[in-house]
Amino acid sequence: MSTLAPLRGRTRPYLEFIAAVIYFFLARALARRSAFDLASEAWMPLAEQVLLLLLLLAGFAAFGRLFDRQLHPISEQGFPFRQGWRNEAGLGMAIGWSAAIACVLPLTLAGGIAIVLTTQRSAWGWFFADAVFFAIAAMVEEVAFRGYGFQRFAQVVGPVGATLGYAAFYAGLIALQPGSSKVSLAVSVMFSLLLSIAFLRTRALWLSWGLNFAWKASRALIFGLALGGVSSHSSVVEGDPMGPFWITGGGYGLDGSWVTLFILLAAFPVVYRVTRDLNFRYNAPVIVPGGVAVDLDAAARRQHEAAMGPAEPSAPSLVQILPVTTSPASNGMDKIPTTEQDGPR
Repeated sequence: MSTLAPLRGRTRPYLEFIAAVIYFFLARALARRSAFDLASEAWMPLAEQVLLLLLLLAGFAAFGRLFDRQLHPISEQGFPFRQGWRNEAGLGMAIGWSAAIACVLPLTLAGGIAIVLTTQRSAWGWFFADAVFFAIAAMVEEVAFRGYGFQRFAQVVGPVGATLGYAAFYAGLIALQPGSSKVSLAVSVMFSLLLSIAFLRTRALWLSWGLNFAWKASRALIFGLALGGVSSHSSVVEGDPMGPFWITGGGYGLDGSWVTLFILLAAFPVVYRVTRDLNFRYNAPVIVPGGVAVDLDAAARRQHEAAMGPAEPSAPSLVQILPVTTSPASNGMDKIPTTEQDGPR
């Protein structure tokens, strides 16, 4: 992506990174206040995420157009509508769903999950609204933590430094949640690293967004488990895990479980493997022609002559000789010799 191309100097991208971080906090505060004024209490979380997503996309697009002269600032943020982008998102969902199943399976074997189902029609309506909430919230996280600010920071410290720095940034925000622990901080760092690698391998946010969405939505909506200490995300399924704390994470949810940490570690080679073709397609260096133009045919001909020796001379071409034309017949007088003795007799 052109946003990751090296620039002369690091001052400008560093200032753009600082501006992106400041704008994120301002946009989050503005979205929260606007959602409180525009929506009811039940719809306020969804309205807040929608407003925050719009503010981030519009603000970072303005930054890209104004500061970096980007022609397609939305695409440069990590959303290129290229061929196969839906497959990338679906692949991310498959990885996130598989990781969630891998975390829930030992939980069910160790103690089980007490599940309460609600079959009311209104509950299913809220279920789909909650699914939209998780889809938009996952996209907000991708734009905020792997979008414009991440790409500017990568120009300053490199992709590895940006990945580690934003993992610490994300973990710092998670640490502010009630009930967080050292394990939850380690899980948040590991999860951020996994998503950043997915972005760097594909140069787009489709796969990381799908992974983020499926990882959180499947645990909250399908199994009814708590996320970050909040267990009221699903209106249809309510799950109460039973078992050791190091497996269930207690009231904080699987994000505070040691099992989750190891599952996320095991997901790294999976993401690396499934993105092999995408990494080759979008990270392979572009060969730019340069130097002096060379006549390859003439060079190959000279090399052949040096190896095989000079070529034999070709046979001379045939030359047509025109026929000789004779002068007109004379009266024969010019053929009579004359001598000094000749004279009148």
